Amino acid sequence: MQRGAQAADGGTGIAPQLAELLALRARVQGRRPPRRGAHGVQGHALSTLRGRGMEYAESREYSPGDDARHIDWRLTARSGKPHTKLFQAERERLTLLVADTSPLLYFGTRVRFKSVQAARAGALMAWLALRDGDRVAALRGSVQEAPVPPATGTRGVLRVLDALVRWYARPPQDDAGLTLALEHARRLLRPGARVLVLADAASVGGVEPTLWAALGRFDASVLLFTDPLEEAPPRATLAFAPAQGARLALALDAEGVRRRWQQAFAQPLAQAQARLQQAGLRVQALSAAAPSDVWLPLLDTPWRRRVR
Repeated sequence: MQRGAQAADGGTGIAPQLAELLALRARVQGRRPPRRGAHGVQGHALSTLRGRGMEYAESREYSPGDDARHIDWRLTARSGKPHTKLFQAERERLTLLVADTSPLLYFGTRVRFKSVQAARAGALMAWLALRDGDRVAALRGSVQEAPVPPATGTRGVLRVLDALVRWYARPPQDDAGLTLALEHARRLLRPGARVLVLADAASVGGVEPTLWAALGRFDASVLLFTDPLEEAPPRATLAFAPAQGARLALALDAEGVRRRWQQAFAQPLAQAQARLQQAGLRVQALSAAAPSDVWLPLLDTPWRRRVR
């Protein structure tokens, strides 16, 4: 594995370090939270949507597309122009991190392991939650370890960062899979919540579509972690030395071998992206060798709320 970014990131690239996750706070400073319109609520931005946990904030002139049920009839009568009511969250929004801890993530050939990139991406989301005044929580698929409970402020972020360091240092022995993690998330989430799923593409296919559809009712994004070797293998014979078993050589310059390689890595990634987009989720592939904050503009794209 090449470690060219070790000095810049402050980590080994093999296991996440708390110091490097703390340093990522600087990456979100200066990023202004986008305002949401009819497709969701971001931070304390005002919205014409009315639901549980929402309270009246102010009124503005009616615009085409506004919900007629929220017309402010008193102001409309006084001004002679139609006005609509805007609402905002009554209390802090929940930002939830859902961590896939599949053994497939603990691998890397350039800069860092996919697991380290997952920890760094999760840390960035936690710092964004602090910036936005959200409660932040995290969980993984485990029947033994309870989720990191929702909390505000720096203390809440530090609890999440500590969990990410532990979870992505090595594959947890009690990992029960992404399905269990999403089932935990479904019980914890409430209207208006924001979710980020950190996952390997191969884990997505093992999750029932109904779970992804349930997640699509929230402001949800999914990051799928990849490695440069998976994306673009060289046309050469590569030798692999598994922890157990005989040494293996793959002739990646042979077309048949390259096709099987694509079936193992490229096809699951494409299928995962299609499945998640169909469920109404934002989704992006993130290479372990890419800058850890390159995905942040994904959060600025509108999300369309799924209805039961």
